[in-house]
Amino acid sequence: MYAITIPEPGGPEALVWAEVPDPVPGEGEVLVEVAASAVNRADLLQRQGFYDPPAGASAYPGLECSGRIAALGPGVSGWSVGDEVCALLTGGGYAEKVVVPAGQLLPVPGGVDLVTAASLPESTSTVWSNVFMIAHLRPGETLLLHGGASGIGTMAIQLAKAVGARVAVTAGSPQKLARCAELGADILIDYREQDFVQELRKATDGAGADVILDIIGAKYLDKNVKALAVNGRLAIIGMQGGVKGELNLSALMRKRAAITATTLRARPLGEKAAIVAAVREHVWPLISTGRVRPVVDRVLPMAEAAQAHRALDAGDHVGKILLTATA
Repeated sequence: MYAITIPEPGGPEALVWAEVPDPVPGEGEVLVEVAASAVNRADLLQRQGFYDPPAGASAYPGLECSGRIAALGPGVSGWSVGDEVCALLTGGGYAEKVVVPAGQLLPVPGGVDLVTAASLPESTSTVWSNVFMIAHLRPGETLLLHGGASGIGTMAIQLAKAVGARVAVTAGSPQKLARCAELGADILIDYREQDFVQELRKATDGAGADVILDIIGAKYLDKNVKALAVNGRLAIIGMQGGVKGELNLSALMRKRAAITATTLRARPLGEKAAIVAAVREHVWPLISTGRVRPVVDRVLPMAEAAQAHRALDAGDHVGKILLTATA
């Protein structure tokens, strides 16, 4: 098969479409013939040498895919060769074939084509696990999303609105904010021109956000705590703004607030399977009925992964960028 390899870390040109050995499914695994994968920011970090795959994972980038089951490993039940699926991966999505633990498979939801389904596993799993399973966003509460036009953001807007929450977003242009509004966002904040703490307080009569989903990290830590409501929950899932920040514990304690920080890739198989099962139960019906829809910015051939990485790095996209395994 062919896959995107990274012979040496570096810029987008470090991604090389090369012939590699076919993977073989082991106990509890399936072999998926890949139709498409999606580009995530973690892939850019891996390409640069800053985010190595966990031990035993595929060396190729790609944290999600869609495709058809080509073979079943020992001990797999409930799936058949030929089933159309999408999957949460630890790596290996930028390839023509990938091995997946059976607990990380999802059926392609109704109303979604096979290629578009590649946009769903990582964003739905990240949002559902952090915003709902950990931060317990409830109807009537306010969710603040940083990067509202990203793949994570466009999914989080829709899921939060589907459960009856109010949604505030930050984004870097009026055009991106307009797209967020189309998806249901209620409070629109241009982080290049406005202070999100002040704007959020104005829009919530001083209350702040009950839940914040943050992809920035250290740069926003102090401001996020200021933006939290009493009993608020800050869920950090990214470090685009650095890894070390100063935390005002007094402010956090006065608000009786909580901070969590998670990654999805390195979680044990059992935790990932539980998240995927929750996504299938709670999110898949919303997608199948059209209440929540995948947002895809563009689709490129997998051999042109370098171009996709440049596009993600430029930040001019809305939603997900997909790579198809065949030209």
